[in-house]
Amino acid sequence: MIVTLTIVRYKPFLIPFALLAMAIHRIPLCFDKKCSFWKLMGCGRNGTFDLNPDWQQWALLAVWDSKEAFENSTFIQAWWNSLAYEKWTIFAVPIASHGKWDKKEPFGKPAPDNTFSGPIGVLTRATIRLSKLKGFWSNVQPVASIMDSSPGYITSVGIGEAPFFRQATFSIWENVESMKAFAYSSKEHGEVIRKTRQEDWYSEEMFARFRILSSSGSLNGKNPLSIKNQEPTTNQPAGRQATNNQ
Repeated sequence: MIVTLTIVRYKPFLIPFALLAMAIHRIPLCFDKKCSFWKLMGCGRNGTFDLNPDWQQWALLAVWDSKEAFENSTFIQAWWNSLAYEKWTIFAVPIASHGKWDKKEPFGKPAPDNTFSGPIGVLTRATIRLSKLKGFWSNVQPVASIMDSSPGYITSVGIGEAPFFRQATFSIWENVESMKAFAYSSKEHGEVIRKTRQEDWYSEEMFARFRILSSSGSLNGKNPLSIKNQEPTTNQPAGRQATNNQ
């Protein structure tokens, strides 16, 4: 099993094609027997749960039989290569997963493995109860601000299937220790977790961790996983999370 998260960016005048892709790309994904799970999603502007969509940035998260199966998804790859001006893909394997996504367990039930070193990806997704939207969104920003400045934090993307109530964040950390320090030592994060349980914000939720195998391409002119060793890609916009309007 290989899990991919691809983030693509379109020029402003090609945004209609980005919206069209959300419908058209469902067809080859539905018929691809080597893809067991997929989600086509929009992106927020601030790298976490976000009320402000970035119409230039879109995401595909999928589970494949192999890396080659992803690379052989020729129609989608050709679409991205022709119409998107930037593409970044993470290749990962799940090492822990709890909860469900649309009543499925797309990453199986991997035995927790915290013995490896290197970058770790964390997926947090939820379907927020409509009656709890106000409470949820009023608590997002304080935690997002702390995560952004936490030791070992590399980057994150806010992704979602629907505005406001079907949201997810994929964050990447230098190692397990830095991820755990944020998750378990942050007072603000702990308070939000407590409210989540006490106030029953979610009708469905999932938390998963991944060992990052590799990444390719760029986002905002650089590969976030190779920032220390890689100069910004030429002719690409620079910046942190994709918030520009190139």
